[in-house]
Amino acid sequence: MSIGLIIENKLREAFTPVHLEVEDESYMHSTGANAESHFKVTLVTPKFSGERLINRHRAVNKILADELMNHIHALALHTYTQGEWEQLGESRRSPNCLGGSKIATN
Repeated sequence: MSIGLIIENKLREAFTPVHLEVEDESYMHSTGANAESHFKVTLVTPKFSGERLINRHRAVNKILADELMNHIHALALHTYTQGEWEQLGESRRSPNCLGGSKIATN
């Protein structure tokens, strides 16, 4: 089973989302397409009601602990309540990866 599908299944079971997108963004990074090393997750669930952003991310990270430790290099999280999602209207883009040894310069 692909890492993306594992992520999707775990998040569906844990959060019963109204909306869930799991995107393999490895193609945007030096690992190349289909490397399954960089993911973006957009998760909309009533379970985030009243939760601060840090607690939402901690909850997702806890569910995906094995994947983060053993398979995933980067995970971009976009976590919303249904009301926040309706106000936003669309997903956000993830930034390009600079790689582990590169430093951003302005």
